[in-house]
Amino acid sequence: MADVLFTNARIFDGSGEAPYRGEVLVQGNRISRVTRSGTGVRSAPVGGVTMVDAAGAFLMPGMVEAHTHFAWNNQPSLDSIQRMPPEEHILWCAEVAKTYLDMGWTSCVGAATAKPRLDVVIRNAINDGTIVGPRYLAASQEITVPGGLGDTTAPHLPQHEFAFGAIVSGCDEMRRCVRMFAKYGVDSLKINLSGESITGFPSEGSQFTEEEIATCVDEAKNWGKRVAAHARSTKSIKRCVKHGIEVIYHASFADEEALDLLEENKKQHFIAPGLAWLVNTCHNASEYGITPQVARGMGYFRELEAAIETMKALRRRDVRILPGGDYGFAWTPHGTNAKDLEYFVRHVGMSTTEALLSATAWGAPMMKLKGQVGEIREGCLADILLVDGDPLEDIAVLQDKRRILAVMKDGAFHRAPPLRSDARSEMTRWAA
Repeated sequence: MADVLFTNARIFDGSGEAPYRGEVLVQGNRISRVTRSGTGVRSAPVGGVTMVDAAGAFLMPGMVEAHTHFAWNNQPSLDSIQRMPPEEHILWCAEVAKTYLDMGWTSCVGAATAKPRLDVVIRNAINDGTIVGPRYLAASQEITVPGGLGDTTAPHLPQHEFAFGAIVSGCDEMRRCVRMFAKYGVDSLKINLSGESITGFPSEGSQFTEEEIATCVDEAKNWGKRVAAHARSTKSIKRCVKHGIEVIYHASFADEEALDLLEENKKQHFIAPGLAWLVNTCHNASEYGITPQVARGMGYFRELEAAIETMKALRRRDVRILPGGDYGFAWTPHGTNAKDLEYFVRHVGMSTTEALLSATAWGAPMMKLKGQVGEIREGCLADILLVDGDPLEDIAVLQDKRRILAVMKDGAFHRAPPLRSDARSEMTRWAA
C-alpha cells in the first residue's frame, strides 16, 4: 500500500452532486483530502506519494453489489450449483470473488450460498489476504421447508442430504438451523418466504408459518445477525415488514398496502429486485430450454411487468432500490452485474445519477459501513474506480472491463492504471 494522489480527475463523489474536476489524496487505507480544481485552494505538497494523472478520466467510489451469490456457478439449475464438489466449489468462489473486484465491485452482500460454510470461508480468506476479493458479508444457505424453494432432495435419499437449501419444519428446527449458521459465523440468514416459478413452486406462493418466521428473526437477533428474505409475493413482502426482516430480495408483486408499508418503513429495509434474472429468463434463456414461450407459461413475463411497475412505484415513494440481479446462473453470468444499472435506467426510469448512487452511496448502509464506503469524501475508506468514459452519459461503460482503468480497494490498487512507457515511477498517467 502506497500513498496515492489522483490529479486532473472528473470526480463523482457519491453525494448526488454533479461531477467536478479535482484531485483526491489517499493516505493509508483512507481518503485524506479531496480538492476541487479552480477553487483557489492550492494543495499542499505531500512527499512520497505516487501521483496518478487521471487526464480527465471519471473517478468514482467503488460499487456495492447487494445480492451476491459467489457460489452460483453459471449453471442453469439449482442442482447443478449445489452438486459441484466442495473442493472445486471453493476454488470457483475464489475466482468469482476476484471477478467482482475486477469489475469494480469493491463491496458485496452475500445473498445465499450453496453449501453451509462456503460464504464464511471466502469472506475470511478475503479478510486475511489469502485470496483477492471485495469486502464481503457472508450469508447462510437458503432456509426453506420440505417441498419449498430450495428443497432439491430426492425421495430415495436422506432428507437433508444433497439439498440446495437448509430444510426446516417447525420452530424448533428453525431455531436449531439459525444457531448452526450463527456458529459457522455467517453475517446474515436467508429465508425463502416465497417460491420461484422455475422450480415448480409458484413465485406468489408462501412457504412458512408466522411462528417459524418469528422464530428465525428472534433467534437471529439473539446472535446479532441480519435476516434477508427471498420475497416475490405480496404476502411475503408484508411479512418482511411485519417481522422486521431488513433485506428484501425481489419484491415483485406489491399491492398498494405493501407499497405503503415499504414507504413507511423505508429506512428499515433494503430492496434489491433482481431484475436481471427476470429480464434474462424472459429473453435470453432459450439456449437452456427456457424459450420466451416457456418463460411466459411459467409466469415470468407477468412477473417482470409487475416487478417493473413495483420498482417504479417505490422510486416515486423515495424507497431506495439497490443493484444485484441474481447473477451466477447460465443466463446471468458473473461479471455482467453492471447490467442492473442499465436496467434501472431503461426499465425503472432512474436517471444515470440515481443508478450510480444505487451502486455506491446507497449501498453503504447495507454493508454496515455508512459513511465509510460509497463516497469520495475525506475520511472514507479508499475504495475508488477510475473509468474511461462517462457513466452519466452512458451507464453501460461500467459493463466493459477495459473501460475500468483502475480499481482500488482499501487504499491498495487491485488493478493499477496503465502506465505510459516513458512514465517515471513517481508519476503515472493512464494510456488512452
